[in-house]
Amino acid sequence: MNERSEHLLSIRPIIPNAKIMVSMSDEERFQNQTLRPILKLQNDLLLASFQNYIIKTKNRFHELKLEKRTEYISNALQKDIKYRNTIKGLIVGQFTMEEYHLYNSNASALNKRITNMVIKRLQDQMQFFEHASLI
Repeated sequence: MNERSEHLLSIRPIIPNAKIMVSMSDEERFQNQTLRPILKLQNDLLLASFQNYIIKTKNRFHELKLEKRTEYISNALQKDIKYRNTIKGLIVGQFTMEEYHLYNSNASALNKRITNMVIKRLQDQMQFFEHASLI
């Protein structure tokens, strides 16, 4: 393992409930071992990125009711390819070389997992965007 990989792994939070079991698929193992800690590490950046996305899309988000806000988050990541690629870059940039090689072997399925996990994370923290709109 090279120095970059060691540094990346050393700053990742440990998530005790992200279990790794023998019976898991490779994708699920990658999700729990790599993606969950990276998403937790990058949480503040993900929130700031989405807040910026709201502003760039003319703050329409703040005019919506709760149900529509969850849809808005989902649509931003599923339909706005440029934004989705930005988010993917925030995550993939934290991979070690070994993880990057694993990711490349099944990028399509792992990209879906990344997108779904980020959507869920942003939806679960929607109250952040309320406070951010007051600033």
